[in-house]
Amino acid sequence: MAEKWTNGHSSSILCLNVSKDGLVASGAEGGELTIWSEEGTPLERTQVQKTDDVTCVMFSPKCPRRLYASHGEIVSVWDVRFLKEPVEYFHVNEEEINYLSMNETDSFLAAADDSGAIKIIDLESKKLSRCLRRHSNICAAAVFRPQRPQSLVSCGLDMKVMLWNLQKARPLWTVNLQDEEAEEQSAGQLFNPPLAHSLSVSTCGNVFGCGTEDGKIRIFRVTGAKFEQEAAFKGHTLGVSQVFFLPESYQLITGGNDGKVLLWDVSNGIEKQKSPIKSIHRRKTKTQSATKKVDKMNAELTNQSEPISPKLTIEHGEKVNWISYAEFKSSRSILVADQTSTISVYSVAEQ
Repeated sequence: MAEKWTNGHSSSILCLNVSKDGLVASGAEGGELTIWSEEGTPLERTQVQKTDDVTCVMFSPKCPRRLYASHGEIVSVWDVRFLKEPVEYFHVNEEEINYLSMNETDSFLAAADDSGAIKIIDLESKKLSRCLRRHSNICAAAVFRPQRPQSLVSCGLDMKVMLWNLQKARPLWTVNLQDEEAEEQSAGQLFNPPLAHSLSVSTCGNVFGCGTEDGKIRIFRVTGAKFEQEAAFKGHTLGVSQVFFLPESYQLITGGNDGKVLLWDVSNGIEKQKSPIKSIHRRKTKTQSATKKVDKMNAELTNQSEPISPKLTIEHGEKVNWISYAEFKSSRSILVADQTSTISVYSVAEQ
């Protein structure tokens, strides 16, 4: 049974984020923004504006009391201790923002929008640094890769997944998911467009997952300036709205429009012969952030290949808008936002 966090919103909650200090931020329709304690008590509430929904919230990795929220074409910055007025605004996007991501050094903020553009904001100069414009439809997500502050991946409703480096204006590598779907259709499969809704990058930075409208979860591995699909499996009967890698592991949470929340271990779905250990060690000469935990994670990836099935199935019952994860007082918890005004918190035993 889920614990329900109530009295923080009056409308459907659209997004969640958890700070390093254990605070939870949620954004909802009608411009509602709320900060919660780890016990589920609303600490601060405000309405950023009445006309636009809060579509994404993101705590600063280095300064957990600083929160970024997107609403309409605007990113507002807040001090979570006092949600009366924003600290500052950024208005560089031309259409509604769908996703925010910040690199680990707190130097760049990416804002993906309905035009397909990803606007990169330099947080030191507080100016637009670059516009990455290659998606031909809505850009649903753009996520910085851990340990690589100049690199990010993106996906969109044009059915494309892209790898970017901020030094270049065009993607380093692009995969069109429609090409794969066309092959399946020719083999007698029913066609369902793989519109790409969500992305999550693992702690090692080389493996990421993508959730799509056809109910599939696809796992990719980055090697140098390109990436390849390592696994694809049917996870939901309807579109996969959210994917989320747990910290320091290859366990992945997914949420779907079918009202299910699933926990997967995707380490056995990666081809054994394509171990990323070599590329990780090569990175170690350039950065000190590659740790023994990352090596352990990559060793797990070389396990024997087996069919991937969920380790845990949660019948949530409502279409999932957002998923996050937290460890509250050493308890592993999955946080789910849906069509209601409450947050559902599921306690998860070690899997």
